[in-house]
Amino acid sequence: MNNTPDTIIACRDVRKVYNDGSRELVVLGGVDLEVPEGKLLTITGPSGVGKSTLLHIMGTLDKPSSGDVFFRGENLRSLGSAKINHIRNREVGFVFQFYHLLPEFTALENVMMAALCKGARRKDCLARAGELLEQVGLSERTTHKPGQLSGGEQQRVAIARALFNRPAVLLCDEPTGNLDERTGAGIVELLCELNKNAGVTLVIVTHDDSIAVKADHWVSLHAGHAQTRK
Repeated sequence: MNNTPDTIIACRDVRKVYNDGSRELVVLGGVDLEVPEGKLLTITGPSGVGKSTLLHIMGTLDKPSSGDVFFRGENLRSLGSAKINHIRNREVGFVFQFYHLLPEFTALENVMMAALCKGARRKDCLARAGELLEQVGLSERTTHKPGQLSGGEQQRVAIARALFNRPAVLLCDEPTGNLDERTGAGIVELLCELNKNAGVTLVIVTHDDSIAVKADHWVSLHAGHAQTRK
């Protein structure tokens, strides 16, 4: 099936089924959706409906039981592991509910750690990490370790880390779910600014409809199927 030219990720009849002995658990029962490049799309739905599973499949962290996922028009099923790894590591950034920062390292080190481990020059990594922390409003907190940062600040570090490789799309799984309402609103504002000013495509999984109404496109999951609401 052809995708529209401005679509960066597309799912076609994506199913995810788990088998537990004689019982079959259908998490995704045939999802169709498109993520327009440069836009903000939210995915909502009740707990346990498969929102995170769908996001992981879109970001190549998981595979569907059947169906197809396209990235820039290429069917992921037809790509080799090297190309899949390239998409996951260079084209897609991930932000999770829990920040997954390394507690023994500073904010600056957390942002650049993955690139350093892959052999990037330290000087270049320092410059890029500093630039990103300034972009997310943490230029004064670069030497602080996660335990010295608030939850909102830790999530901003996680967002900066996700942006390090200049990904085309940022996949966010309940990015405000571990924050109070005011702090969460600041994170949403930051993500919207990145979308509008930096052109980063955003997909946000959330249980909060107040976030969803800010999106260009709003998809809700029910009984394993996607319904367009906006």
